[in-house]
Amino acid sequence: MGKLNSLWGNFFHLSDQSQHSVFETLRNVPIFRELKKGEIKEIERIIHHRYFKPQEVIFWEGEPGVGMYIIQRGEVGIYQDRETAHEEELVRLGEGDFFGEMALLNEGPRSATAISLTNSHIIGLYRPDLFNLFELKPRFGVKVLMKLADILAIRLRKTNEELQELKLKFSKKEVLR
Repeated sequence: MGKLNSLWGNFFHLSDQSQHSVFETLRNVPIFRELKKGEIKEIERIIHHRYFKPQEVIFWEGEPGVGMYIIQRGEVGIYQDRETAHEEELVRLGEGDFFGEMALLNEGPRSATAISLTNSHIIGLYRPDLFNLFELKPRFGVKVLMKLADILAIRLRKTNEELQELKLKFSKKEVLR
């Protein structure tokens, strides 16, 4: 799947998703993995199917986040500084991977650009649809939001570990000077 990055990489990935149904793909996303069959069916009712061609932008860095995406089929690259000469590919994601989940909690600006690298079938789950469902079924909402918070905490912890390692490397370089 290319290089891994704690903010964007899917270290929750289970297995090859290429032949899986939408239901199975949702079930394998960590946010939904522990849900009952009927609860996953509820999520399945509110998803949006999006199809992208190679090099088509899914979302731009800096635009408001509206939801998360799950790759049903295809490959997506996540980039920073896409419009400058300093563009950096952060990670390549493949079938079964998910991205943009922070937008389910916060409509702040996207921290990177997502681009389809192949013909891709992307499942979109948008904040307004999800929160409408949560208003009808608050216990279900708490269950999903707690799992989402858990995933974000794991990513944050991993990012903190990476920052500590970088800090240590830089402090050693300073001592050697």
